Amino acid sequence: MGEPPGGETPNSELVASYGKLLRLVRSGQAQTRPALSEWTGLGRTAVTQRITTLLNAGLLEEGELNPSTGGRQARTLRFRKDAGRILTAELGATSFIAGITDLAGTVLAVAHCDCDIAAGPEIVLDEVESTLDKLWAEHGSEELAIWGVGLGLPGPVEFATGRPSEPPIMPGWNNYPVRDRLGAKYRAPVWVDNEVNLLCLGELRDPAARGHEHGGDLLYVKIGTGIGAGISNGGSLHRGAQGCAGDIGHAAVADEGPAGEVVCRCGKTGCLEALAGGSALARDGEELARTGQSEALARVLAEHGRVTAADVTAAARSGDHQAVRLLVAAGKRIGSMLATMVNFYNPSTILLGGKIAGAGDLFLATIRETIYRRSLPLSTRELRIDKARLGEEGGLIGAAHMVLDELFAPEFFARWLPDGSPAGRPELLAAV
Repeated sequence: MGEPPGGETPNSELVASYGKLLRLVRSGQAQTRPALSEWTGLGRTAVTQRITTLLNAGLLEEGELNPSTGGRQARTLRFRKDAGRILTAELGATSFIAGITDLAGTVLAVAHCDCDIAAGPEIVLDEVESTLDKLWAEHGSEELAIWGVGLGLPGPVEFATGRPSEPPIMPGWNNYPVRDRLGAKYRAPVWVDNEVNLLCLGELRDPAARGHEHGGDLLYVKIGTGIGAGISNGGSLHRGAQGCAGDIGHAAVADEGPAGEVVCRCGKTGCLEALAGGSALARDGEELARTGQSEALARVLAEHGRVTAADVTAAARSGDHQAVRLLVAAGKRIGSMLATMVNFYNPSTILLGGKIAGAGDLFLATIRETIYRRSLPLSTRELRIDKARLGEEGGLIGAAHMVLDELFAPEFFARWLPDGSPAGRPELLAAV
């Protein structure tokens, strides 16, 4: 029989068993004791004992009786998604979005804030914490506990430590103890990852997106100020050995001449991001404006004193030939890089997100055409290339599921199950 809440840490076999039962109930695959017995192969007595422990721990609750199929009616089981809350935030280059979710990853409250990531960790995290505090004051309660915090950053993150690792657009952030700071602030375990990984995870786990099957082999590409990719294999994120898999924005583009010598913010030359990202579109668009090659962009420069990537995409949609040329060139470069990934990784679906991914049909069509033209026929035979399905909340959903995945992983779950909650336990991560 399982240990009751407040008892000793259960053994690894029991923890694995508890975790499997919880996953089945949380996912909706099995929601009665007989169904759980069938899915797990455990006898009904063993299932009943384990479910009793999970009920006592406050992780499950009894639901209504199911209609009888000739035998005794089975009562449904539900995961207590309102037993606690998750604090989440996704940081970009020039803004962030923060939110609160329940334990099913459903976003309950959202706030947006303009903030320059280059201002440094102290200023930016002060703003993030202030925003989360306001959200909690408005939507939290004394009865609810913070089970965890999930944060996405626009740069490489060593997942094991939750520290940024020489992020190109984040001066002052290298090796900053983000996890330790937020853990001390909110007295809860904290996980930090690259923002694009969280966007990818959000697409994988959000119930509203499950009708679009991609087999779990998904490539999520965010095209914004920079360019990055989240990679999943069989429904799980592939982070790589140190957590920086998918950083395609700093892969070299095979451009010869002046374009190949453009210096990226990472200090190297010829990076995809430096030639096709949002900052590159803004730079090249401003040059078109200053030289008078684009009347539309010249008007923007005269009125606002600068040209942004959004200005370039707007000019392209209005038919400005030079702006269209910039977008097509960027689409070809991005498509060529993604074709390499398709040949290497063979995903079933590519989802394109980020502000520049919304530049219009011509931009997306150029990316698609380049991928299909430069990839092997077998790798693209059933490949789907679509816009990202989730909106701006995708990163928050992904951040919540990152926290939940880690909380219910055996090494962490075993440590907090006897207490019935990980709230107040930021040291959980240090203990493993």
